[in-house]
Amino acid sequence: MRLLPPAALLVALALLAPPARAEEPLVQYTLRFPEAANHYVDVEAVIPTTDNGRVELMLPVWTPGSYLVRNYTRHLEGFTVDGGTASRIGTNRWQVDVTAPTLRVRYRLYGRQLSVRTNFVERDFALIIGAATFVTRADLLASPHEVRLERPKAWPHVATALPQAGPDRFLAPDYDTLVDAPLLLGSLKRAWFKVDDVEHVIATLNAGDHWDPRRAAADVEKIVRVQRDFWGRLPYPRYHILNLLTGGGGGLEHRESMVVMGDRMAQRDADDWQNWLRLVSHELFHAWNVKRLRPAELGPFDYDQAVYTRSLWIAEGITSYYDLLLVRRAGLADDDDLLAGLSKKIKSLETTPGREIRSLEDASYEAWIKHYMPDENQVNSTISYYTKGAVVAFLLDARLREATGGQKSLDDLLRLAYDRFAESGYTPEQFQALASEVAGADLATFFDGYVRGVSELDYQPALRWFGLRFKAAPTADGDAPTGAWLGARFTPDAHALRVREVPRGTPAFRAGLNAEDELLAVGDQRVSPKTLDDLLARLRPGERATLLVARRDQLLRLPVSLGEEPADAWKLSVDPKATPAQKARLAAWLGAAPP
Repeated sequence: MRLLPPAALLVALALLAPPARAEEPLVQYTLRFPEAANHYVDVEAVIPTTDNGRVELMLPVWTPGSYLVRNYTRHLEGFTVDGGTASRIGTNRWQVDVTAPTLRVRYRLYGRQLSVRTNFVERDFALIIGAATFVTRADLLASPHEVRLERPKAWPHVATALPQAGPDRFLAPDYDTLVDAPLLLGSLKRAWFKVDDVEHVIATLNAGDHWDPRRAAADVEKIVRVQRDFWGRLPYPRYHILNLLTGGGGGLEHRESMVVMGDRMAQRDADDWQNWLRLVSHELFHAWNVKRLRPAELGPFDYDQAVYTRSLWIAEGITSYYDLLLVRRAGLADDDDLLAGLSKKIKSLETTPGREIRSLEDASYEAWIKHYMPDENQVNSTISYYTKGAVVAFLLDARLREATGGQKSLDDLLRLAYDRFAESGYTPEQFQALASEVAGADLATFFDGYVRGVSELDYQPALRWFGLRFKAAPTADGDAPTGAWLGARFTPDAHALRVREVPRGTPAFRAGLNAEDELLAVGDQRVSPKTLDDLLARLRPGERATLLVARRDQLLRLPVSLGEEPADAWKLSVDPKATPAQKARLAAWLGAAPP
């Protein structure tokens, strides 16, 4: 791998840009940033008209990969149209009675939500998300769209997967491509490498002195190679990683790129670094699983409304299972890291009361109204299709291996699904039928209980196959008492104990403690974030106490019967009694490449 000279990048991308199709109408955009310090981007769109005198313009209400209606037009200001008369006909649509061969549409967008799915503009850089930015003619989604940039001199670099047609000029063959290729503008540190002659560029914002682009490229190259080996081929002609080291986290997949966010000090801490690698592994896996192998409902895209599917657990949950597993197979994590990561998911699921009432398919279908809009009762009302999907993927992987005597696995199921359904999409029924085909046995009971139902998961078959066990963590030293447990979860705060959520079945739930309550005292003892755990450690399960809380500026006293914290019974470890056959199956599952 090596650092990529800016001039070489421009030349290479220009050579890859497809020629415009002259016979098709072209939509052209110019982005300007005269008030970047105030978080604005100015957009001018030149849009061809039709002979019938009327067209409809639209801006998406959501961005693929993030399943929430975000109504991007709420950030739009000063919408004007030259060459026609525009009237609003919906939250994201305009009807234009045209008077000229082309429309010149101008508007401003405010962008100050720093996330992978929204625009962010400030003095030093801009992240432009296509769905939030580009108004187009509703019937020209299949036509080419061109983007020109007029950027501040202080932003020397542009990173995007859009085909480049010249300096600061990009040409997408259609609107889907335009929307699926965000742009990062600013001062970037870039590194690149090739796998199978396919160029991969890592463009990092805010790297500072603590981020080594070469180290990042070297480790990501290992992940790309192991995923290439997993699927058999790379599905894209080139790939960009837009890496914003702006704090926080999160990632979003695109067909030929990803946007990830992290901390520029991540390379200084082993856990933080592995989390960044795992995030990259997750979004890269989506280049196959979601962007090409997708639920049937997710294509062609309907940008006007929520698109419901019962299969997000396959798209996201299975990807969450593989993100760390493939980091392990790339030699960038060890067995303990993998088992610890999987244990964390299992514990999270098994301590979520919502698992008793919400199935994986329900959680997938309701992503638009639940997953991206969490409230204080989320823990009691639903589960994450990421978390439970990953745990069920582990059990399904073991089930396939056992059913075929170790000859087939979830790896084979995904590869076969890719060969059959890439681009066309699959239904839940087709995916289940394919799983049964790979297993050589009917898996209806598995899917009825674990995917469509809320049956408690049986881990024992998987543990037996791989030679693993659950080893409960000790709750105390020796025979010492364990201390009392309240069960409420608090918002991180150095000064106040503000309740975030109250899981069903806990002493706090039975006492009537509410989200947003501030816990002031237990009994006659004042408590704080620093002292609560010490106080509970001196009390005993079964003791009765009174909680003093502040609720909407009123003091309340809530009687509580303190409980005993359930043991952490979900720590996976290798069974010391594992047979040679089990150890061989464990090694085959991990499949790690040498570091």
